[in-house]
Amino acid sequence: MTDRELDAAAIHDPALRAAYRHCRALNARHGRTYFLATRLLPIERRPAVHALYGFARWADDIVDRPAPGDGAARPGAALAELRENLARGLRQEHSEEPVVRAVADTARRYAIDHAHFHDFMAAMHQDLVVTDYPTYAHLRGYTHGSAAVIGLQMLPVLGTVVPRAQAAPHAAALGVAFQLTNFLRDVGEDLDRGRVYLPADLLAGHGVDRGLLRWSRDTGRHDRRVTAALREFEALTRGVYREAAPGIAMLDPVSRPCIRTAYVLYGGILDAVARDGYAVLQRRAVVPRRRRATVAADGLVRVIAARLRHRAASGPPDPGSARAAPAPTPAAPTTAESAATRPTVSEEIA
Repeated sequence: MTDRELDAAAIHDPALRAAYRHCRALNARHGRTYFLATRLLPIERRPAVHALYGFARWADDIVDRPAPGDGAARPGAALAELRENLARGLRQEHSEEPVVRAVADTARRYAIDHAHFHDFMAAMHQDLVVTDYPTYAHLRGYTHGSAAVIGLQMLPVLGTVVPRAQAAPHAAALGVAFQLTNFLRDVGEDLDRGRVYLPADLLAGHGVDRGLLRWSRDTGRHDRRVTAALREFEALTRGVYREAAPGIAMLDPVSRPCIRTAYVLYGGILDAVARDGYAVLQRRAVVPRRRRATVAADGLVRVIAARLRHRAASGPPDPGSARAAPAPTPAAPTTAESAATRPTVSEEIA
């Protein structure tokens, strides 16, 4: 977390600043796509987003990446401890655990419903005991807590131009769309952890079961039945993106470029999976770096346009105020000076 971000967010306590920096590091390490999009947010809102996503990543790591040598019970005990720390932190608006301290502070600042955090923790516990889902309806029950509530937590931070309740279903759908995308991209990795997130009835409709997925993963060979099931899951996921899309226009204009960029980049993962022949059991599909840069640049243009519109809507300063005094007009820079002082993309959104 940069000092500018923390100062802009009026986060001054040293321990709290350190907690937010820790969350930012978690987000940067694990969520490259969304971390890039977050750079397009107004500077004072970024710490809150890092706290929310950093907390989610930390809990997810407890479930998916237990420390070497930990027994099977260790992730459950660590998750239960985190659950208690979170409940206490939200109640007392403070915690000795840095990630909880930051997320509790964010919840207080933005009046985020505590139920969203409790639903999230329940879903994390479910990952310890549930290894597959018989139907899509069962999977959506899980994704409410693991993904939809993330979108709902984000909504107060992003701001809306409509009543929040009107935007909420779309924000929830976007969280689910992102997670379904991850499920498709990570089929092989999840299978190695003993989990299958693709609904069993969808797989069975194409003659696929866990054994066939395991065979494909172990041998590196493709099977047209698996490809057909993955293609259907991709189509289902794209439908959830369509549910989410109208919500972008409901957000505060200065927040839209961030979410639009995340929307396009995550959708690009689906494109990459299809382009790679649905070989997700053999390798992870990735969005090309050039494509990521292009989408980020488009987001930057939208950020600048939104800021200019906001300034224009604010109108000129009151002629009677001190702010109305005209600033001295500097001499026009030379071409070399202009090039030397022109901000880079990263500086413009910093």
